[in-house]
Order: sequence, then structure tokens, then C-alpha cells
Amino acid sequence: MELNNKNFDAVVVVEGKDDTARLKQFFPGIETIETNGSAVSTETLALIKKVAQKRDIIVFTDPDFNGERIRKIVTQAVPTAKQAFVTRKEAEPEFSGSLGVEHAAKEALERALVDLHEMKKISDLTFDQYRGLGLATSSRSRKLREAVGVKLGIGYANGKQFYKRLVMFGIGFSELRQTVSEVENGK
Repeated sequence: MELNNKNFDAVVVVEGKDDTARLKQFFPGIETIETNGSAVSTETLALIKKVAQKRDIIVFTDPDFNGERIRKIVTQAVPTAKQAFVTRKEAEPEFSGSLGVEHAAKEALERALVDLHEMKKISDLTFDQYRGLGLATSSRSRKLREAVGVKLGIGYANGKQFYKRLVMFGIGFSELRQTVSEVENGK
């Protein structure tokens, strides 16, 4: 797959210049808007909203607290924004530093930009069902959430945020139960 201006018309919202440089390294025609940190200025939000009137927006932030914060801010401003995720493992630096899109391999970036998610807000999943599947308040919850997030392609988040993400993407109880079962059985 080749991502360029001719067949990739979306604008990708990233955290900083290192993320842009990494994406352009593999996909030279890709266009980005950098938030320059987790504060996300009103000017940057205004720019993203303006671009969203004519083009698709993809939010592609780091799989950490600040990345999630930026994702929420941008998605609140542009609810139609599509979401791209890399896993925590894919975002690990080779030597030292913090998690980041800028550390992901070409294959991980490509997968994330093809496997986009949209907000749906239609889900029958209750928090009790979610907790009953072992995704919150158990000693294995973190690892289970991480594996389920990879399988569903929605990234990792803490217990409360992961539940909200599942609901936001319209993932219902039966789909989640099936995914948890597959993860637990090594499928």
C-alpha cells in the first residue's frame, strides 16, 4: 500500500514533529497537523476544525496518557475524526525514551492508518459486563485489556478509559465476550 496525496486525502493529527518526520519517512505525501504537546492550542483546534470541513481527519497519537488526552480534545472538537492506533509495544523506543508513534515500524504505521475506527456511540455493553469479563479490577485486567486492544485494533487504555473506548466504537457485549475468549484461548 502506498499512502500519498493521490489516494490518501485525510490529514493526520499527530503530537509533534518527530511523528510527522516518521510518517513522511515512509509515506512522503502524507499531510499532518501537529498539536505540539498535550495542551492543544485554540489555534490548532481551529485549524483542525477548518480542515475537517473539506477533508477527513485522522487522530494518531501516542498510546500514553498525553496521547489519550489529545485524542479526546481533538475528537470532542471534530466528532467525525477517524482514529488510528499503534500498540504500546509497537510504540516502544529501541533504546530509551517514552512511547511514541515516531518509534513505530512502517508495517505498524501502515496497519494503523488502514485499520481506522470511527465513533459510533451505540453499544449494549454495561460496565458490570465489562468487569465480569475480567477487564477491570482483577490482577490480570491490564494484560487482558492490552491483548484485547491489540486484537480489536483500538489500542490500550486504563480500565475506565478502555470501557469508554469500547462503547464509543460501538463494540457490544457479544463481540467483546468473543474477543476475550479468543485472547484467553490464544487464537
